[in-house]
Amino acid sequence: MKTILDEIVEKNRTHLDTSASRREYIAGLASVRNARRSFAKALRRDGFNVIAELKKASPSKGLIRGDFQPAVLAKTLGVNGAAALSVLTEPFYFQGALDYLPIVAAATDIPILRKDFIFDEIQIAEAEAYGADAVLLIAAMLDSARFKDLLQFAADKRLDALCEVHNQAELEMVLNAGAEIIGINCRDLKTFQIDRALTLKMMGEIPSNKIRVAESGIADGYEMAELRRAGADAFLIGETLMRQNEPGIMLKKLITAANEASD
Repeated sequence: MKTILDEIVEKNRTHLDTSASRREYIAGLASVRNARRSFAKALRRDGFNVIAELKKASPSKGLIRGDFQPAVLAKTLGVNGAAALSVLTEPFYFQGALDYLPIVAAATDIPILRKDFIFDEIQIAEAEAYGADAVLLIAAMLDSARFKDLLQFAADKRLDALCEVHNQAELEMVLNAGAEIIGINCRDLKTFQIDRALTLKMMGEIPSNKIRVAESGIADGYEMAELRRAGADAFLIGETLMRQNEPGIMLKKLITAANEASD
């Protein structure tokens, strides 16, 4: 039976322009870019490293933030403690856009992750060309050979990769491929159901020399402190921030509460 993830990938695969002319155009844009902001380094800082997500909508929740101004959001989240930003670029189900990347890149000096459903090298090349410093690779939608190829392609472009897993088999696959930044998403992308216990269970199975990221379902500072004790180095938080009138203030409150809960 087709899952939501299958549907999203199929839709994007149908609409992705992989023509030679498009690849040439993207290569030309990327050729003038030199600087990179290290996503990995930002997540290794001491303290509660939050990857704040700019997300307008989702398949399970519909419209999350009607007043979606990428530059304003990037600035306020950056000054209020975000270690990095995650920018949704998937257009059909998340109302994202590739054009958000350069807007955000111009508004902040912290690293940017292109969050999308990546299955082709051109999507990674686009991330480089449009100003991202890292890309998301989802193990659930790639076989081991394809995952390894895309991870290497990102490295060749000097982009970090957040490698997302949902179970032990996927974790083994990304480790075997050489993943350095591993995210545990407690939202099953095949059903979009949340299982917070999954993150706590799997966090300890990731080698301590890797960067460990807790993704999805994080709503308060106590949860962040609990995940930190389980081994998390960073926390990807989207909806909890995007539903607030003042996302930056909410981010600051979360980090303060997490520090207090960890004392």
